Amino acid sequence: MTHTPSLISLDTLGVGKSGTVVHIAPGNPGDMDEGADLPRRLMELGFVPGERIRMLKRGMPGGEPLAIKVGNATFALRRFEAALISIQPE
Repeated sequence: MTHTPSLISLDTLGVGKSGTVVHIAPGNPGDMDEGADLPRRLMELGFVPGERIRMLKRGMPGGEPLAIKVGNATFALRRFEAALISIQPE
């Protein structure tokens, strides 16, 4: 019997931990600032299914922004942005 680890959202990944992007959830179309463009923008940055990511650091205070390494690039995401990204932790 094989056990498939469950998916988590990127905002819950621990510092120093890695995972693979599985899915980007649709944004909230009612949000006037970001709207439905947020998932597209995240994918343009490199958060695409199959891409390996690593949580580098959480800002202080409050744990924002999140420093995420994607490929050779590092991005700062707000927690609500990272929550849209489903990952398979390693």
